[in-house]
Amino acid sequence: MRKKIYLDYAATTPVDTRALKAMLPYFTEKFGNTMSLHSFGQEAKEALEQSREAVADLMGAKPQEIFFTGSATESNNTVLKGIALAHKEKGRHIIISPIEHDCVMESARFLETQGFEITRLKVDKYGLVDPAVLKKALRKDTLLVSVMHANNEIGTIEPVAEIGKICRERNVCFHTDAAQSFGKIPIDVNKMNIDLLTASSHKIYGPKGAACLYIREGVKILPLLHGGGHESGLRSSTSNVPAIVGFAEACRLCQKELVKESQRQSKMRDKLLKGVLEKIEDSHLNGEPQKRLPNNVNFWFSFVEGESIIIQLDLLGIAASTGSACSSEKLEPSHVLLAISLKPQEAHGSLRLSLGRWTKESDIDYVLKVLPKVIKDLRKISPFKKRYD
Repeated sequence: MRKKIYLDYAATTPVDTRALKAMLPYFTEKFGNTMSLHSFGQEAKEALEQSREAVADLMGAKPQEIFFTGSATESNNTVLKGIALAHKEKGRHIIISPIEHDCVMESARFLETQGFEITRLKVDKYGLVDPAVLKKALRKDTLLVSVMHANNEIGTIEPVAEIGKICRERNVCFHTDAAQSFGKIPIDVNKMNIDLLTASSHKIYGPKGAACLYIREGVKILPLLHGGGHESGLRSSTSNVPAIVGFAEACRLCQKELVKESQRQSKMRDKLLKGVLEKIEDSHLNGEPQKRLPNNVNFWFSFVEGESIIIQLDLLGIAASTGSACSSEKLEPSHVLLAISLKPQEAHGSLRLSLGRWTKESDIDYVLKVLPKVIKDLRKISPFKKRYD
């Protein structure tokens, strides 16, 4: 059997067996609808509220400020559209960064078709938003600032607390997409001046189909889904209790293991980062060298194409990803990598390796053993001018 090494934890994580064990009774034994008044429903309702407390604890929020959704995409759509619609009498201006996840970028594009004005801040070569630039971009009619906590591709951690402080002083709602950072690095919504926050279950070893939106008490927002009044009227839909219970258990596990696991992964990340840059000629790090997620490394390699790297690594048993986004019509470079001033051909040569709870140091050793040859072999058949012997 060939090796199987999973280094795409930023895309999704396996469900921790401890989270799965917590979920199982809610499929067949405690299966009630949380809106039902009988004991089955109330048992499920109690599990839902206990889960709300666990998620709130991991970000320093109050349980009543946590609203469960079906995905981070839904949470982000709810924020941008819900805040825009709720506060349009104040103005129609929204600020985002140019390296946000597609669900934020596309929500912003939709709002532009509805008469809202979107300012996309520039970032530096590391992907960092300059708080001073943000401050200058704020206007009297600014409704919302949305800047992600940590980037999903390049791992850069943004100065969220400083950005939130500026927004708080100007009475502007501040949202951060923390899907990649939640459960990996400490978050305190109060100390970081966050009004709205998005987090996702399947990024922290919980099941897919569960996520949350933190909304600070007093923030006015309109729902996207109308119906039976679930989640205090913000998100009508029958609650996915098993998935939410799994999400909550994943949060409890992260809270217990965050510091130790962050240190462990950071050590392997640094070994991988140093090894690749030393062993492979014309290799470059994407993102901030220090202010980055403990589990993320992202490179671009001159004279080679990202999809080819992924295919070759997969043949060697390594699962990874690239910054290039493939569509049915054309191959486009990552908007994140273009935003940090990479040329399209450079962005196409990107490789993201993201570590997780079950990554071992021997996995890093194996990558450092095989990746240099993969890059060398691909460069031999590269259509670019420079050749490698």
